[in-house]
Amino acid sequence: MCVLHFLSSVIYYPIYYIVRYRRKVVRDNLLKSFPEKELKEIKRIERRFYRSLCDYFMEMIKYYGMSEKEIRKRMVFEGLDKAEEMLDKGHSVVLYMGHLFNWEFVTSIGVHMHREDTVLGDIYHPLENKRFDALTKRMREQYDVESITMANTLRRIMQIGKDKKKYFIGFIADQVPTWESINYWLDFFHRDTPVFTGTEKIARRTSASIFYGRMERVKRGYYKMTLEPVTQDASEMAEFEPTDIYYKLLADNIRTSPELWLWTHKRWKRTREGYAAREKRREEDRKRLREKAENNV
Repeated sequence: MCVLHFLSSVIYYPIYYIVRYRRKVVRDNLLKSFPEKELKEIKRIERRFYRSLCDYFMEMIKYYGMSEKEIRKRMVFEGLDKAEEMLDKGHSVVLYMGHLFNWEFVTSIGVHMHREDTVLGDIYHPLENKRFDALTKRMREQYDVESITMANTLRRIMQIGKDKKKYFIGFIADQVPTWESINYWLDFFHRDTPVFTGTEKIARRTSASIFYGRMERVKRGYYKMTLEPVTQDASEMAEFEPTDIYYKLLADNIRTSPELWLWTHKRWKRTREGYAAREKRREEDRKRLREKAENNV
């Protein structure tokens, strides 16, 4: 790992200063998310983020095939006993997470949990490159954690229930929803933000317990996730309440360690104005189709 971190330090300079990989996106995201910070501080966070990003790429190389002994040292979990308590009570567990480095290490949770009655899993979006997708999937499943595609999430969870088992699944829910799946907006870092609500729908439908996985970097190459209880039974919560709580916890996590969040992500590319314009065009299209059908009749 020390060799890979040395290489990370080397490639940081061309990526940040020469290639300038998504520098405009990162700078814009940081400026709008932290309007109270001076430009000097924004640039400091920006540079630390790119160093973390380079570490992430190199740590993924090491993670593939890493021994259980080493990953136990490099990825520590706190609060697993509280999650196990919920499983013992008959609840499945939804683990809300964010894109904080190094989220890939979280799939090593299978090293710490061994339950015949529980399926450990993570939800992921398949990559376009089939070979790299297969490689990433094997990496994530090396510690007995099942990688479940987003499209197959509900079907798989229902099957787990039919098999008389519980699930413990991690959802990285801070991604940009498609236009079709937008049904809720909230304030996130001073901006009107469309969010996924599918995670809470699954949790409420299956009466699952909800936890938030607070991520922190102990030191370079070493991470800790603390499982913070949100609710014992999601079905008892109001609609959108789990999502609101998740984003508040995520924002607090990011403010504590801003260099660890994936700022290259175009998180705010969809706006309410764009959504309204799209819905207006769709309604006009539906109206034209109705008129055409009536004329044909």
